[in-house]
Amino acid sequence: MPGRNPRPLIAHILHRFDTGGLENGVVNLINHLPAAAFRHVVIALTEVTDFRQRLRSPEVECIALHKPPGQGARIYPQVWRLLRRLQPAIVHSRNLAALEMQPAAWAARVPVRIHGEHGRDIEDLDGSSLRHQRIRRLYAPFVQRHVALSQDLAGYLTDRVGIAPGRVRQIYNGVDAQRFHPSGDGPDPIPGCPFAAPAHWLVGSVGRMQTVKHQTLLARAFVLALQQQPALRARLRLVLVGDGPLRAQAQAVLADAGVADLAWLPGERVDVPAIMRGLHAFALPSLAEGVSNTILEAMATGLPVLATDVGGNAELVQHGHTGLVVPSDDAPAMAQALCQLAQQPQRSAGMGAAGRSAVDARFSLQAMVAAYHALYAEHLQRAGWPVGRPG
Repeated sequence: MPGRNPRPLIAHILHRFDTGGLENGVVNLINHLPAAAFRHVVIALTEVTDFRQRLRSPEVECIALHKPPGQGARIYPQVWRLLRRLQPAIVHSRNLAALEMQPAAWAARVPVRIHGEHGRDIEDLDGSSLRHQRIRRLYAPFVQRHVALSQDLAGYLTDRVGIAPGRVRQIYNGVDAQRFHPSGDGPDPIPGCPFAAPAHWLVGSVGRMQTVKHQTLLARAFVLALQQQPALRARLRLVLVGDGPLRAQAQAVLADAGVADLAWLPGERVDVPAIMRGLHAFALPSLAEGVSNTILEAMATGLPVLATDVGGNAELVQHGHTGLVVPSDDAPAMAQALCQLAQQPQRSAGMGAAGRSAVDARFSLQAMVAAYHALYAEHLQRAGWPVGRPG
């Protein structure tokens, strides 16, 4: 496009730019797409937090719109004016709240409009809400390509929402396998943690402690595991890293069972790779997921993964090979699986090694970046704005 910056600008629109799997995926993409090919701006409908510091380039502008709760159409004029000023070549929105901004992008004549589905809506965990399906159907004509992070989400878009399969592309998240890697010789001591190998066997989870992540299920399963196998009390320990409304509830579950001294809940931490390298196993008790970044990070660290069978979890974790998959919201099943992992440490370590191999083969950051580069290039070329190959 004559007269424009030869590096197309991508406007990433999301609800809030804060710690989370979706936001982590956006950061990884921005940090690893070739700087010579693209520019980026992050537009948060509500707030931008210190999470912006994860962005490596000072060139990336982060804009908070401070949208009040309610219908997103209220801020269409504001978004339209912003997009007309920025003149992005691509708008890439994520999840339902940001999807509402696609008509404003269309009105602002943004040449390429892409929308990503990263996970289930918190009030629609099984995707059965007809209202949410209708909303997605309503905005679909403004979107040129939908990106689903899992096969489960791709099927939701085509089968329930009714979007033509040719307009949906499935791209897995990728994990930074250099940042997340196995410890050199067994689990490393976690700074500040009262437990450590070889005296203890640590299972842990990392993430925002909110309803959909359901850390209280893991706390209940931990209690049941100790009741079913009392011998594990000497060495099995629980690590729950993160903050949010479920933190106090999980602490209460453990205290009521008299095992609070066998668990460590330090709140939010920024040294997640170091924490992962201090665990023997990783657990994700979620009620819903898209494609979990933390599962991929755990696999890259060489940990066996215990996950609930929701969203894309079973696409990442091969049951019996890289970890164990149990039914959603089933504390006895999770407790039984937890006992299996703790009582068979050599088998668990083998699952962790297989998980690392799966990351190298299927879920590398390089593969994800290449897939998005190809997607952006394809649509930019259709709009008359070719870009170079990834390199």
